[in-house]
Amino acid sequence: MQNEILFFILAFIAVVSSLTMISAHRPIDSALSFIVTLISIAALFALTNATFLFVVQLIIYAGAILSLIIFIIMFLNIKDDNLPDEKYKNRWLLATSIIISPFSAILIDLILRSDIAIKSVSDTKFGTIQDVGLTLFSEWVLPFELVSILLLVALVGSVTLSKREN
Repeated sequence: MQNEILFFILAFIAVVSSLTMISAHRPIDSALSFIVTLISIAALFALTNATFLFVVQLIIYAGAILSLIIFIIMFLNIKDDNLPDEKYKNRWLLATSIIISPFSAILIDLILRSDIAIKSVSDTKFGTIQDVGLTLFSEWVLPFELVSILLLVALVGSVTLSKREN
């Protein structure tokens, strides 16, 4: 019972902070809301005993990547006067939410009907480094290699584009 209450609190924090991230006008406010979202998702991983995913979420996403994003935002020193006038932003957010809500309802219904809602995570190997590694390099080896090739191509492309401008 305590885990369910904690889950709903963390899920509520994640949803509210992600909505704040989307609706914030200033980039630094969005980045700080994104940190809260990532930390609450990491806490959800910890709640399911997925220790490896918890640590990766905190160190890589909330730590390294978001620190880089905040550094870039602070380096650019964006003033409120330089930000675009988004007078229709709330209308776009409302229209997008209305369009997405039927798909969200279908997804929630599918999740509630699946075995995930019936069975809880009871496997002690769930989320461990060994479990993630074995799954990644046995069942998902082709997508893993394709993503690594994609990242290599993006790296070569960014270096090539930066050389042309100089």
